[in-house]
Amino acid sequence: MYDLLVSFTKPQTLAAWLVAAAVFGTFVTVFLPYLQGNKLETRLKAVATQREKLRKQSRAALEKKGLRRRDESLVGEISSKLNLAKALEDPNVVKLMNQAGLRGPGPISAFYFARMALPFVGAAFTFFYIFFVNDLGLSVMMKYGSVVFGAAAGFYAPNLYVSNLAQKRQKSIMRAFPDALDMLLICVEAGMSIEMGFNKVSSEIGSASPELAEEFGITVAELSYLPDRRQAYENLALRTGHEGVKAVCMALGQAERYGTPLGDALRLMAKENREMRMSEAEKKAAALPAKLTVPMILFFLPVLFLVVLGPAYIKYQKMEKDNDAAPSLTTTQVESPVDHA
Repeated sequence: MYDLLVSFTKPQTLAAWLVAAAVFGTFVTVFLPYLQGNKLETRLKAVATQREKLRKQSRAALEKKGLRRRDESLVGEISSKLNLAKALEDPNVVKLMNQAGLRGPGPISAFYFARMALPFVGAAFTFFYIFFVNDLGLSVMMKYGSVVFGAAAGFYAPNLYVSNLAQKRQKSIMRAFPDALDMLLICVEAGMSIEMGFNKVSSEIGSASPELAEEFGITVAELSYLPDRRQAYENLALRTGHEGVKAVCMALGQAERYGTPLGDALRLMAKENREMRMSEAEKKAAALPAKLTVPMILFFLPVLFLVVLGPAYIKYQKMEKDNDAAPSLTTTQVESPVDHA
């Protein structure tokens, strides 16, 4: 044992141990980074994989909804053969139908077909009603004018329907948009990418506003395959057609271009949209008394007059009957003694 300790304490042995430790340290220093791997590259690969997964899911969802390049239905074939899109061309129809949630060639073909067919239907219905059912005492000129009015109403009916549908969709989107911005802000500040944030918010906001969830889902798909990501934000602004959404999309586009923080922009935009929603509610509340004037005059005041004046009128009628019965009784009582005499 003593000899072993003496051998370990020799200068040559200690030098050998120091050289071995230095070689091992050098080996670890040189080869350890290769053994650990590149975490950044692994994370970028995971993000690319997730983006590709979102792209496939979004494209599958879009294809499932029937967003094809050509409408193969009967209405689409008729519209294509008659070339209704060129004959009844409307420059704003695509934008308006996108705002109404009607996308793809199918709704556009149906719109132009309805614009072609409904004038004939309206004119035929008006002609049959006025000339065969009820002429309303109109002159011949007024009857034919009514037929022309029916045709014009049928021509503009599709525009009114799509406009009404777009307004309802816009109201549904704006009711849930500030809350969606808050959730998107939380996702971004938690470290998610903007695509994953939009995808998460679209799945969470669906119960409150299916329309907004659909728009966010389409934005995720466009962020995945469009060459310019700012175009996806511009398309979202065009599909919604609201100033609040346009401001948010502009802020997102600037953040994408100049690299400004998304958190501050989203927080500010969420506050502005919430204030905008509150101002809209206050405006409706302020306009409520003026809107209630006509219903109160037509429905409330007659009932009030009936309740207030009804008992007085009944009492007055009863007094009139008593006054009519009193003179006849007095005359009978006075004339009775004379008859007995």
